[in-house]
Amino acid sequence: MRHRSFALLWSGQTISSLGDSLYRVALAWWVLEKTGSATAMGTVLIFSMTPMLIFLLLGGVAVDRLPRIRLMLGSDALRGIVSGAVAAMAFANVLEVWHIYVASILFGFVDAFFQPAYVATVPEITPRESLNSANALTSLSRQLTGTVGPAIGATIVALGGTPLAFALDSASFFLSALCLLPIPPLAPPRADAPASERRSLVRDLREGLQAVLANPWLWVTITLAALGNVTSGGPLAVALPFLIKNTLNANVGLLGLSGSLISLGQVLGSIWLGRIARLRRRGLIAYGGLLASGVAVLLYVLPGGIPGIAVGALIFGASLAAFGLIWTSTLQEMVPSALLGRVSSIDYLGSFVLLPIGYGLAGWATDLVGAPMVFIVGGIGTVVLALLGLAHPAIRGLD
Repeated sequence: MRHRSFALLWSGQTISSLGDSLYRVALAWWVLEKTGSATAMGTVLIFSMTPMLIFLLLGGVAVDRLPRIRLMLGSDALRGIVSGAVAAMAFANVLEVWHIYVASILFGFVDAFFQPAYVATVPEITPRESLNSANALTSLSRQLTGTVGPAIGATIVALGGTPLAFALDSASFFLSALCLLPIPPLAPPRADAPASERRSLVRDLREGLQAVLANPWLWVTITLAALGNVTSGGPLAVALPFLIKNTLNANVGLLGLSGSLISLGQVLGSIWLGRIARLRRRGLIAYGGLLASGVAVLLYVLPGGIPGIAVGALIFGASLAAFGLIWTSTLQEMVPSALLGRVSSIDYLGSFVLLPIGYGLAGWATDLVGAPMVFIVGGIGTVVLALLGLAHPAIRGLD
């Protein structure tokens, strides 16, 4: 936080992340009141995720061709306008479900550009010795806003209604843009390349993919992270409510407790690792975190109950923070600035592309064999993925 440009960038994104938390709670409640349909809510999520997946690679190319601060400024402004339009229609009582679908598509499209730009900008405005701390602060802000945001959003919806929450989300994007304005403009990494050296879109994408495939740490980790979203993300997102209700005969409070403890574990893990200026044996720590996350998934059912879920959630959150922080730092160190936007977009695409499949498999398996078995298979699968990664010398040898 001693570095002014990063402090401004971080402050703006913390504000907009809090606004996102308010929006998600208000959106879920509005869809429930408007339609009473879980299918409608699922469709909203699909409409927001699909454009992001489709345009991520294009976003990565844009990040490496255009000024990154200006790209984020435009993204914040567009998101502020879209959420402001949603708020205005909600206040006028003319908001319809199809409006939300259109807004979700626009949000997903803009996120495909904003996320790679943020990852690529941090190492440009932060000295190398502070990069670990900067990434830890980014993770910390997301987890803190993810923890307190839903409670604040629920209170706002209860007192002022969903239109007010939509309006505050819109304001958060404009405040984020104001934080970006004082940051000195950064020239695009390839701005000085002569016209004869500028490549086509396909060649740009190929160059980013080649950078990933040339580095075993990158392609092995992206591949295993994609599979890990199936083995651990599926049970926690889909099977957990059924485990709590049908197996433990508990109420929704235990589901909320699990989410809060995961966030708390991530906060604690981010603070602990963020204090270390230079981590050693990062490959072993990162994949040790992945292995621990598999054990944490097993703890939800072995021994299970409230203690098992509480301990499992804390361990899962802390291990997720360790893995994510080391991955972001190594990505920023290993990949040249001129390629970082494209490689970041490939990372996002690889990490999320199997997530819908994981949700579908977890739902099908929960109905077929029950939630406890889904957790057992998912936990064992995550442990196996970690051990497969550790079998590669490039993973074990990363210092």
